[in-house]
Amino acid sequence: MMKFTFATLLLLFATILATAQNEKLTTFILLRHAEKVTDGTKDPDLNEAGMARAENLVSLFKNTTIEAIYSTAFVRTRKTVEPLGKSKSLIVKEYEANKLEAIDKMLQAHEGKTILVCGHSNTIPKIANHLSKKGNYKDFDDADYGNILIVTVSAKRKSASVTWLHY
Repeated sequence: MMKFTFATLLLLFATILATAQNEKLTTFILLRHAEKVTDGTKDPDLNEAGMARAENLVSLFKNTTIEAIYSTAFVRTRKTVEPLGKSKSLIVKEYEANKLEAIDKMLQAHEGKTILVCGHSNTIPKIANHLSKKGNYKDFDDADYGNILIVTVSAKRKSASVTWLHY
């Protein structure tokens, strides 16, 4: 009986380990747009500091393989990631920031890959909470533009890890 139980447990452990090793991990690089012009419009451009921050993303992710880059339809988000997209020969794709099903579609479309998603102070934390299935992330302060949340998600969303960086 003891041999059977031990053998069964060993087989169960081996199966769990094999499943975990075969499960693909998808990495989301979530970042808020760079500094914007304060001109009172609903769709402002980047200011000088924002353009410099956008250019810094090129060197920051120089050695990172990125399969896709997504941005909301706003000028400030698109211009934040366009230099990086150009450096990676990627066309920036649009997504609707307040529709979390768009994030689920990205997860399916880019399973096992790394993608970058640019959004806003109130949408990037919401996406991180959705992917991690936790409510740990609150809206960013409106004056804070340097947050990057790197969320690694298992294919079936059984687990997720989040690394919070500032650049």
